[in-house]
Amino acid sequence: MIPSPVPRLAVIVVAAGSGTRLAGGAPKAFVGLDEHTILRHALRGVFAAPRAQVVVVVPAGFEGPALTDALEVAGDRTALVSVVPGGATRQSSVAAGLAALWADVDTVLVHDAARALTPPAVFERVVAALERGADAVIPAVPVVDTIKRVDATGAIVAAVDRSELAAAQTPQGFRRGVLEEALASADADHTDDAALVAAAGHDVITVDGDAVSFKITTSPDLDRARALLSAPVPAAHPSPPQRTPRVGIGTDVHGFGGEGTLWLAGLEWPGEPALSGHSDGDAVAHAIVDAVLAAAGLGDIGTHFGTDRPEFAGAHAEAFLAHTRNLVAAAGWRIGNVSVQVQANRPRFASRRDEAERVLSAALGGAPVSVSATTTDGLGFTGRTEGVAAFATALVVPV
Repeated sequence: MIPSPVPRLAVIVVAAGSGTRLAGGAPKAFVGLDEHTILRHALRGVFAAPRAQVVVVVPAGFEGPALTDALEVAGDRTALVSVVPGGATRQSSVAAGLAALWADVDTVLVHDAARALTPPAVFERVVAALERGADAVIPAVPVVDTIKRVDATGAIVAAVDRSELAAAQTPQGFRRGVLEEALASADADHTDDAALVAAAGHDVITVDGDAVSFKITTSPDLDRARALLSAPVPAAHPSPPQRTPRVGIGTDVHGFGGEGTLWLAGLEWPGEPALSGHSDGDAVAHAIVDAVLAAAGLGDIGTHFGTDRPEFAGAHAEAFLAHTRNLVAAAGWRIGNVSVQVQANRPRFASRRDEAERVLSAALGGAPVSVSATTTDGLGFTGRTEGVAAFATALVVPV
C-alpha cells in the first residue's frame, strides 16, 4: 500500500539543552562528534526509522544550523521537517514540539538528540508497541551496575535489588492525546516524558532498548560515542578491508591498604586485606577490561571508568566486565576468550581458580576465561606482599 503523504506519526527531537556538563563550547546538540554534530547523528537514526513528521526543538538562535543538519540527512523527507525554538525546561520544549504537529498526527515519539547513536530498530520497536494498542512505550535496558542507596553524607545505606530496575532510553512513544493531556495537567517538572505520563495515571510499558542508545552528557560519554563512530564497520555491513580477529593486552596493579575485605577476580576473599582503588581494586578484572578494550580499539579503562564516573566507585568486577562487554558489542565485536595471570603472594588461587573463571566468564557473557597465578620469588612489590599485579590477553572477533 502506498503510504499517505501526511504521516500519522511524528518524532519530536529535543535538542534544546545547554550542555553545561558536557562543556563542549556550544549547546550540546551542536557539539561535534566527528565532522558532524551530535544532532546530525541523531537525525540519521530518525530518518532511517519509520516515516514521520520530524520536529526539531532547539535553543533560540540555533534554528538555522539545525535546519541545515536536518535537510542534509532527510533525503526524500525534507517536506516533513520543521525546526522550532524550545523553552527553559524539557517539558516546555516538548510542548513547543507538540504545538508544531500536523492535525493528522495521532502518535508521537519524543527523542533526545543526546542519544545520537540510537539504532532505527529501537524506533521500530516503540512504534510497533503503539500500533498494538499501548498508550505509552519506552525503550529500556537492564541495569548491570551494582546500585547502592546513599545518604546525604555519601555513606552507603543499603544495596538496591537491580532485578527490578531498568534504565530508560528514548525515543519514548505516546498517543498524542495522552501526552498532550499529561502536559496540560502537569504540576511539576519530570525527568522524562514517561514519568510525566505515568504521573497523569497512564500505564507505561517497555520494549528492548540498545546499549549504544546511551545519553551523551559528560566528556567520557562523548569520548565513548567518538570511539564507536571511529570503530571499523561491523562485518554485517562489509567494506574493504574485511575485519579480522584482534588481540589486546592489559595490565593493572593495586596495593594493599583499602577498606573492607579483598575483592579479586570477581570473588570476595574474607580475611584477606583489601586492595586500594577508586572501585574495589580488583586488578584481575581491571586488566581484563584493558585487554578487551584494547583489542576492540576502544581506548582503555581510564576512558570509560575514570574517577569522574561516580557510578563505578566501589563497583565490583561484574559491573566493569558487563559494561565492557556492552561497549564491545556496540562496536561490532564479540569477546572470543581471555587469559589472565595474577602475580601475588596472597591470596592463594589454587582452591578458587575454577570459581573465579566461572564468575569472570559469566560477566563477559560466557566468553571463556582462564586464570593462572604465580609469585615472583620475593622480588618486587608483589614479592614483598605490598600489592597485586595482573596481566591479561583478550581476543575479540567481528560479528
